[in-house]
Amino acid sequence: MAFPIGELARQTSVKVPTIRYYEQIGLLDAPPRSEGNRRLYGQAEVERLRFIRHGRELGFEIEDIRELLAMAGQPQSSCHQADSIARNHLREVERRIASLTALKGELSRMIAECGHGRVCDCQIIEALADHSHCLSEH
Repeated sequence: MAFPIGELARQTSVKVPTIRYYEQIGLLDAPPRSEGNRRLYGQAEVERLRFIRHGRELGFEIEDIRELLAMAGQPQSSCHQADSIARNHLREVERRIASLTALKGELSRMIAECGHGRVCDCQIIEALADHSHCLSEH
């Protein structure tokens, strides 16, 4: 059964402009069109778009998703590359967590040192104006 782009958007919780973008960059094949030139989609596109959406929710980059989709199309091949992509992504997530943890510490310190006086004496303003007032890299 074929349905229009609005129904695809509803079934997958992906907005219409995003679906069109995914078609434009080749993550989603351009669908056949009706006699009235409307895009028509089926269950295969629903499943592919759900895969893409879930990958994006997990923070995978578009090119990683492209590779993972290609691998999904070859179910008997080795999953070594998929494992490698996931491990690289995990390392990046861990790096971002460490960076955010350092940022949290720096912001907490700045707030704790705030004397709640006047702006001219504000440690937060001073730290923002001059990075040397910070205790860590962030």
